[in-house]
Amino acid sequence: MPMLLIKGSYHLVNSRADGDTIPFKPDKKEEWDLVPGPHKVEQNMSGKAKLRLEAIDTLETHYARNGNPEVHQPWLHGRGARDELTKWLGFTSVDRLPDETVTAATPTTCPGWILTRSAGRDKRCIALAGKGTPPGTSGTFINVDEALLRTTFNHHILKEGLAYPTYYTSLFPDLREELTAAVRQARAADKGLWKDDDTLDGATVTGIDSLQDDAVILPKLFRRLVDYLYLGDPDNADLTGFPAFLDQAADQFWIISAGHSTTGLDAIVEVIDSKVRMTHPPEDLVFVEN
Repeated sequence: MPMLLIKGSYHLVNSRADGDTIPFKPDKKEEWDLVPGPHKVEQNMSGKAKLRLEAIDTLETHYARNGNPEVHQPWLHGRGARDELTKWLGFTSVDRLPDETVTAATPTTCPGWILTRSAGRDKRCIALAGKGTPPGTSGTFINVDEALLRTTFNHHILKEGLAYPTYYTSLFPDLREELTAAVRQARAADKGLWKDDDTLDGATVTGIDSLQDDAVILPKLFRRLVDYLYLGDPDNADLTGFPAFLDQAADQFWIISAGHSTTGLDAIVEVIDSKVRMTHPPEDLVFVEN
């Protein structure tokens, strides 16, 4: 799979970096212009921009939409993924405010490289994150195979069981299958979040607090539940209309095992009284970019 290699450095101070989002600054900021796709990478004057790490979704440490109050998923695994990213990159200490804003880090920045093919609609660069010696010349496209993928943080965090796989159609099948193998290995060993995962078994949702304190579920499902609850009484969940809400959200995705595409997470989400569960594991889904 050809991807653009960009050499640069990771930055934490004044950010709210979590397990799948972190600022990155290329050594040559003009290399952002080489990122393909309809969306440009949004950057500041120095060239620093936000990364959204490819194919992974870690538990939310701060989520808000449509002016609603900010919420989070259970802290243990959300902060675990956050801390794993900073440690893996080479940061030895990080100071944060209660709202997760980083006030100091040692070292101040860490060198590294990324591999990318696009920016999202939100203008964050979608990337594989690497450290150490770059696997090629910065500003050029290189082939990413399974061996190279295994050197990235994206693979590492799935192998550690601290992230859910969340695939999109831009990721080539051979790389997706390599990541899925790491996911299944972590799940079989009950590593990280998998020992507490409720995505398939079902999470009891009685209100926002139950989502923040108890439910370890796929973050995409968490975000949809939060948005739905804030349309009514967020402290007293009535899930009767949740399937219709998911249908209206119109997420498009492929079910790999079924070999067909569908629209609406209601096709794979089951609601029984106060319990919500997915009927397919996350690695069986490939979402269509919007």
